[in-house]
Amino acid sequence: MGNLIQIVKKIKNVRTLIAGLIILACSNALVRAQDAEDSQNVLWYSEPAKEWMQALPVGNGRLGAMVFGDPHSERIQLNEDSMWAGGPDWESSKGNSADLTLLRQLLEEGKTEQVDSLIVEKFSNKTILRSHQTMGDLYIDFEGESDISNYRRELDLNKALVTTSYTMNQAQYAQKVFASHPDDALVIELTTTAKDGLNLELKLDRPKDHDQPTVKMVNPTPSEISMKGMVTQNDGKRFSKPLSIDYGVRFETRLKVINNSGTVLAKDGKIVLKGVKKALLFIVANTSFYHGENYVKKNDETLSKILRKPFESLLSDHIGDYQELYKRVSFDLGGRELDKIPTNQRLERIKKRENDNALAATLFQFGRYLLIACSRPNTNPANLQGLWNDHIEAPWNADYHLNINLQMNYWSAEVTNLSELHQPFFDLIDRVLERGKTTAKVQYGINRGTMAHHTTDLWATPFMRAERAYWGSWIHGGGWCAQHYWEHYQFTKDAVFLRERAYPVLKDLAAFYLDWLIWDKKSKKWVSAPETSPENSYLAPNGKSAAVSYGSAMGHQIIGEVFDNFLEASKILGIQDSLVKEVREKRRNLHPGVLIGEDGRILEWNEPYDEPEKGHRHMSHLYALHPGDDIVESNPKAFAAAQRTIDYRLEHRGAGTGWSRAWMINMNGRLLDGLSAQENIDKFLQISLADNLFDMHPPFQIDGNFGYTAGVAELLLQSHEGFLRLLPALPPKWKNGSITGLKSRGNITVDLEWKDGELTQMTLKANEKKEIAIQYGNQKILVKIPKSKQIQLNKNLKLIP
Repeated sequence: MGNLIQIVKKIKNVRTLIAGLIILACSNALVRAQDAEDSQNVLWYSEPAKEWMQALPVGNGRLGAMVFGDPHSERIQLNEDSMWAGGPDWESSKGNSADLTLLRQLLEEGKTEQVDSLIVEKFSNKTILRSHQTMGDLYIDFEGESDISNYRRELDLNKALVTTSYTMNQAQYAQKVFASHPDDALVIELTTTAKDGLNLELKLDRPKDHDQPTVKMVNPTPSEISMKGMVTQNDGKRFSKPLSIDYGVRFETRLKVINNSGTVLAKDGKIVLKGVKKALLFIVANTSFYHGENYVKKNDETLSKILRKPFESLLSDHIGDYQELYKRVSFDLGGRELDKIPTNQRLERIKKRENDNALAATLFQFGRYLLIACSRPNTNPANLQGLWNDHIEAPWNADYHLNINLQMNYWSAEVTNLSELHQPFFDLIDRVLERGKTTAKVQYGINRGTMAHHTTDLWATPFMRAERAYWGSWIHGGGWCAQHYWEHYQFTKDAVFLRERAYPVLKDLAAFYLDWLIWDKKSKKWVSAPETSPENSYLAPNGKSAAVSYGSAMGHQIIGEVFDNFLEASKILGIQDSLVKEVREKRRNLHPGVLIGEDGRILEWNEPYDEPEKGHRHMSHLYALHPGDDIVESNPKAFAAAQRTIDYRLEHRGAGTGWSRAWMINMNGRLLDGLSAQENIDKFLQISLADNLFDMHPPFQIDGNFGYTAGVAELLLQSHEGFLRLLPALPPKWKNGSITGLKSRGNITVDLEWKDGELTQMTLKANEKKEIAIQYGNQKILVKIPKSKQIQLNKNLKLIP
């Protein structure tokens, strides 16, 4: 009996040992997997940035920087998202309802050339276009120069951390830079093992505004630099009327140095460090836009909190806060052996038509990184350059273009599981549309509702600002933005948001369009006029180029979408009033937004006009395909016409700009065309990226980065048709891969795995009980998802127990 007990004990011990070994093996496997994941998605380079488009971006939503990584004379270019000239005092009122009546009459008479000039003369507030501006630069000038070896500059997307490291005179040097959201500061750590420590000079600076100084520099303490100023814009060249803006947002940028050895000395608005082994540099900055007269006090408060925390805690808190957003989605296409090659060299390989799936996956995550870095709740939204801008007068003012660019910035927010980052978009557009009520009433004599034109800025201007009709007289900025309110509800199912934010916007825009539309006796339909199709023109019957028209595809597509979403929202909220009835009746007789011409293409205007620029970068008449959802596979005529329309554009060298190519990828996805998507992805990587992976219009526009990320998601998962399409347009080169954490409409989280181009497994999870149709290839099933529990399906869409 005793021997039996011993045997049982041994068996138990063996089992315990085996269990322990299994746990250890699993733990080691998890650690290896985590290490592998953390080694991915790193942009790295073997030399410093020589120009701004090679520098690496960091940002906390409001405050950002571009890091050059120069070991001799470092430049860290600084940005803050409210650096704008002027104020909210510019009003919209130019033109009146009589002017609108005149334009419509001239359009009916075919006098388009006259309308093109009159619409600008009557309605455009031709003031200077205000630009987002740089906050300035931090320069770190190191004493002496020696040969550098083992140089590495990297942006780790997993940690939102830029690190520069190198060897000089057999000593190690390192610089770490991050933009902390929880501590609201830029944090820089400089370290060395050199016996004599670091010897360097720090200075802040900001470019002049047309030879006028913009800042004053002082040393509040021996370890601080304060740079104060006010944003002005002494331009006057943009429009025919000379106008300079001598007032704007006031700001202070403060640099604080903490050292553990050596000496720190303030001198003439600069700081000199001698013999320092480790230095922490904190940059805080605040403006009167956010804090009124208390922006300097806010810097004091922020610094006092930071100084209580060691660097390790600051970094840990930053990474934890960032990864709560970033880690929601992972994406793997294999090919990680190429990670050992510097990023700029990988781009050169791609230009020689070498494949690099791993970089394509990294670029997807780079788009998510950028959105986290330049759009957090209670900040301003991502502008035309996101947040990063080294100009006093940026290209296209780095403002908010509402004829695709701002919208494209946020296409990826919902589907890539970053819904809360959409908030700054809504905050800005709420302000724009509040002011747009005045524009609608005073400019156009429409007393109900609201509207916005094609561009706005920090001050939420809704009115027309243009010298030429073809780009400035478009009236659907508000209508397009309304789609984002509806999409946010569709993805989140946030009933409070629908009731309190989305519905009021849809209601006001629907009311405006009700009174804007005019009855067309020829078609016996409600028509929108005067109309334009963003930044494009057509050849009028007299053979001359014209922009303003009697109806356009995009205008009617947007109006129809606003009406449809308003009616659906009213139904969900149980609202049945006279406005709902009026919208329903007018929607029934709205001019079609999708008209197919004799050549099988979708017409861009109400008539089959020829175009002077057949490969135009804007594909506005395909709004109903993407980002709209009226053109779908179940409507085969429109579906085929959309494909023909794209083919025609590309035949004439369309999609040349980075953002246009990104839009094309999204439309390839909607057309279930993985082969064309692959071709456009390849071209985007080959010709549209700078060394730091910023999108080149050219010049830099960040919408291409965001559009690419949205496009990748569109190729892998779609939900706009009322069901889930799995891998609807998988690019042929992406044979093996996986993605986790994507979101579908209905607030469902989706994970996908595939091998040899075929789905192998998927996982679904929802916060509430769901029933949803799923389609993969020709298979289509109905699936029930329990509340807060995940289910798995195999390649045959069968439940995995």
